[in-house]
Formats: sequence, C-alpha cells, structure tokens
Amino acid sequence: MRNISEVTSFQLSAYYGMEELKPMYFCIFLIIYLIIIVENVFLIRVVYHEKSLHEPMYLLVCNLAVNGLYGSTALLPAVLRNLLSHSYEISLPLCLTQIFAVHTYAITEFIILAAMSYDRYVAICYPLLYHAIMSQRVVKLIVFTWLYPFIGFFIVLIFTLRLRFCERTIEKVYCMNYLLVKLACTDTSIANIVGLLSVALYTFPQLFMIFYSYAHILRICVVSFKESKLKALRTCTPHILAIVNYSIGCFIEIALSRFNIRHLPYQTKLFLSLYFLIFPPILNPVIYGLSIQLIRVRLFRLFRRKSRQVSQ
Repeated sequence: MRNISEVTSFQLSAYYGMEELKPMYFCIFLIIYLIIIVENVFLIRVVYHEKSLHEPMYLLVCNLAVNGLYGSTALLPAVLRNLLSHSYEISLPLCLTQIFAVHTYAITEFIILAAMSYDRYVAICYPLLYHAIMSQRVVKLIVFTWLYPFIGFFIVLIFTLRLRFCERTIEKVYCMNYLLVKLACTDTSIANIVGLLSVALYTFPQLFMIFYSYAHILRICVVSFKESKLKALRTCTPHILAIVNYSIGCFIEIALSRFNIRHLPYQTKLFLSLYFLIFPPILNPVIYGLSIQLIRVRLFRLFRRKSRQVSQ
C-alpha cells in the first residue's frame, strides 16, 4: 500500500481530450469568464447605487451575483491556466481548495434560491407585513446563507483529508469530493456516510422551503382575482427560471458523475459537466436584469452613452 506522502498531486484526465483544440477552448472559456464578470458586477453595481433597489429581494439577488462570481472564479481561471500548460496535474492542497470552493458555491446557490422563495412567499401571502417581516430577517438569512455551507462543508472535508489516496486520475477538468474519495485506498465508509448526510442536509431543507413557499403562493393565487394572479406570476417568474436553470445543472452533474454515459460526444459531456458552474452565473443576471425595470433603464443609458461616444 502506498503511503499518503507519495500522492502529492492528481491528473485531471479530461484535459487530454482538449489538446487538439486547446486555443479554441481557451478562447471560449475566457469569453465565458469575462461575460460572467461583466454581467454580475454590473448587476451588483446597479443594486448598490439604486436606493429604490435596497429591498430584501434585490439584496438576495445581489448575493446570487456575488456567489456566481465566486463559483466561476473557483473554476475558470484554473481551467484557463491548465489550457496554457502541458501538464494537467493539480496538487492535493489545490485540489482540496477547489473542492471546497466548488461545493460551497453549489450549496450557497441553492440556499439563496430557497431564501428567495421564502421572500416571494411573504411578499405575496403577507403583502402588508412584507417590509416588517423581511427587513428584520434578510440580514440573518444572508449571514446564514454564507456561514452554513462554509462551516458545514469544512467538516465534510475533514473526513476526506483523513483518507489515503492510491490512485491519481480524476476524470474531470476540476476536482470533486466524490471523485477524490473514490481514489482512496483506505476504508471510505465514514466519509461516504458523512457525504450522504451532508447531501441530505444541504438538499431537503431547501427543497422543503421552496415547495412550502410555492404551495402557499399557489393557494393564494387560486382564490385571487386575475390581476393578482398575473402580478404574482410576474414576480415569481424570474425566481422559477433561476431554480429551473440551477436544477438542470445539478441533475446533469449527478447523471454524468454517477452514470457511465458513453454515447455523448466528448465536447458535449465537457460543457454539460460545467453547466452548473457556468450557466447560472451567466443567465441569472440576464433573468433578473430583464425583469427589473431600473436595471433595464440603466443598461439602456449605458449603451446610449457608448454609442454617442463612438459617433463622436
């Protein structure tokens, strides 16, 4: 049996399938990363400067954008660096750091979406008490949103750190806890149990909050007038789209990680495996930007100013 000190790095084997088109992949991922930065920074800046957007819902939207920047930064700079390199190795400390960042991003995203569903529930079911309720709770929700996944997953990672690793090949372009545990040559039963418990704790409470909130919203809509139904639909549509987008990414990641899907082309599998880290940060600012009038107006002014400068 190898000593743990022998395994100091891991091979990210998915990069070998990208070697023939590395310049193209580098340009694609660089453009994606720049788009994510511009969109999310713009959204945060508008919410920060527009006092009328200093509402609980938009503060949660702002945290969604911050988390999008955090998650994409945990992945894409490393991908770009590896595409410029001839070695696709990652050291054990960097691998563990990437695992922590990627997993806490995913957990935080889901918790923010659950908090936003609660916000919509209060806004639609208790409109007169909305500001009184949410103004007292939004700061607590935001603090919980960031502390809970970071502290909780750190405990999960401690059990991974106790393992001895005999294999070095990770069949992805980034590290994941599940794949790293599979490379261990010691007993992984405790780490697997802790992993399953963490999945339950990070999934079911949030799912309950989302279903509970929308069940009550639906109940209110059934007995409301048509105008109230349309208003509720408009205010919930961006959040529903964000949940669907994130859920698609998680489902794809689970399917690709747990099942051996061989019939898909390599390029398709590559981008699908990165869906939950790329598409939510890209699409969330678009979804909320189009639904918030002040953001649309600010964007229109920006483009009009740029066009005037070009014409001059």
